[in-house]
Amino acid sequence: MGKLKVLDLFSGIGGFSLGLERTGGFETVAFCEIEKFPQQVLKKHWPDVPIYEDVRNVTGRQLAADGVTVDVITGGFPCQDISVAGKQAGITDETRSGLWSEIARLVSELRPRYVIVENVANLLSGPSERPGGWFGRILSDLASLGYDAEWHCIPASHVGAPHQRDRIWVIAYPSCKPMEELKVVGPGSGSWEVHGQPGRVGRKDGVAWTENKSPVLGVAHGFPDWVDRCKGLGNCVVPAVVTLVGNAILEAHPDG
Repeated sequence: MGKLKVLDLFSGIGGFSLGLERTGGFETVAFCEIEKFPQQVLKKHWPDVPIYEDVRNVTGRQLAADGVTVDVITGGFPCQDISVAGKQAGITDETRSGLWSEIARLVSELRPRYVIVENVANLLSGPSERPGGWFGRILSDLASLGYDAEWHCIPASHVGAPHQRDRIWVIAYPSCKPMEELKVVGPGSGSWEVHGQPGRVGRKDGVAWTENKSPVLGVAHGFPDWVDRCKGLGNCVVPAVVTLVGNAILEAHPDG
């Protein structure tokens, strides 16, 4: 089986691509990131991979003209309007979290073999006046495109991080695609299975992140650089969790 080709939307500093490529079964063929500092990070580590800026302007026709073919779409779409730390304005055309619709549009145009979506765990719960409505929107959009979905909450602590950072992960694939049961294996809690029901996994602390002076930021050179690093890390998915998800897909992949 050749490597699955990834279109990495809302790329940030590349956590999705780093985690997937560590499995050996995925290759990023295009990024989409609008912020300048993350673009610099992506260009440094993936110098030959094109970066599209505004997801609203990315189309299947444009990608085809550029010679980009896609097997997997990933996206941690903006969480500001669904996070408990925000105003919880929801997933609408007027909100940043409403950019979810651009993922759905590109799924419709490109028909990838897999879609991997990440967001805050509160996506499962909100809004307060209609609990589960936001996540229902995600599942409904995927179903209308002919995609089945499986999901689970995975905290960063499951892969040894010294913090919780609980996130919902959704894996979608065409409903006609026969797949074996998805399983994710990681440290701390053995293995758990994804059956389309939200759940939590174990916790394992005490694993060192890096040998730099700061366990998270490393050594910053000047205040603006420090601010950019904080923002980039704050918006980034945890690559080790992505690797778990990627390995689960490869194990269940019918051509694997």
